[in-house]
Amino acid sequence: MATSPLNAQPSFHARSNSLPSRQHPITSQIDENLNRLRASQLASTSSSIGHQFNCLQDLYDSVDMLLQLPLAQQALAQEQQRKLIEQLLDGSLALLDVCGTAKDALLQTKECTQELQSILRRRRGAEGFANEVRKYITSRKAARKAICKALKNLKHMENKLSSSSFMKDDETIAVISTLKQVEAVTIGVLESLLCFITGPEAESKSSKWSLVSKFMHQKKVICKEEEQRANEIGNVDATLCSLIKSGNMKHVENVQNELQNSEMCIQDLDEGLESFFRRLIKTRVTILNILNC
Repeated sequence: MATSPLNAQPSFHARSNSLPSRQHPITSQIDENLNRLRASQLASTSSSIGHQFNCLQDLYDSVDMLLQLPLAQQALAQEQQRKLIEQLLDGSLALLDVCGTAKDALLQTKECTQELQSILRRRRGAEGFANEVRKYITSRKAARKAICKALKNLKHMENKLSSSSFMKDDETIAVISTLKQVEAVTIGVLESLLCFITGPEAESKSSKWSLVSKFMHQKKVICKEEEQRANEIGNVDATLCSLIKSGNMKHVENVQNELQNSEMCIQDLDEGLESFFRRLIKTRVTILNILNC
């Protein structure tokens, strides 16, 4: 993959791995998980994104252990750092909102996919299938529109993180810097997920999708053809659009396998996303409880 803002590390001037002054095992574990995630963001396939969600789970487990340390709790509870902590909380809220957008897009696509499979099983004919295909395409366009907005919000968060700098070098800033790095890699994973959901067919369709196209190009380390084959959702999009354009609905049975693969892919992504969603809420609540003690 070419150099990407997803892998660009925020320009924090504080120690991100020194709480307390000597390297703490939990901090070392967080650094290891961060590096694993950065390395895993080299491709946008369903399996790679699933792996990224697993890595995120491990990362947030480590973060929760960090937040149990008395020094970390004392650092976050300091009144003079209130503004920085509020920025972190605002960031987590924005990430939860993006997760909601992704979940909605996956749900819409899954429901349409299941309906198409139902029509094929009931053999309702070419006309009925064509009508359902059009509904699917309309639903996908709406999902892409919401995803484009979410990607813009993530890009804005990313820009804010990259411009962050701290003048101090103490345990307080070390904790906050670590949490900001966690936020940065989380943004990267969600960007990968959103770009995957849009599918290759969204790329360069119009200037409206230029942001999606930009993110997708930044993430490529495998050839275009291989990445397209690896996108189960995109395969269905391409096949159905081709059927509509050709008007040939006589051999729609060939779509069945792609629909099944897409549904299984969506199910896996949704489960990973839901698990991370709950994990993100738990971490947010932990920080809020520290502030309210």
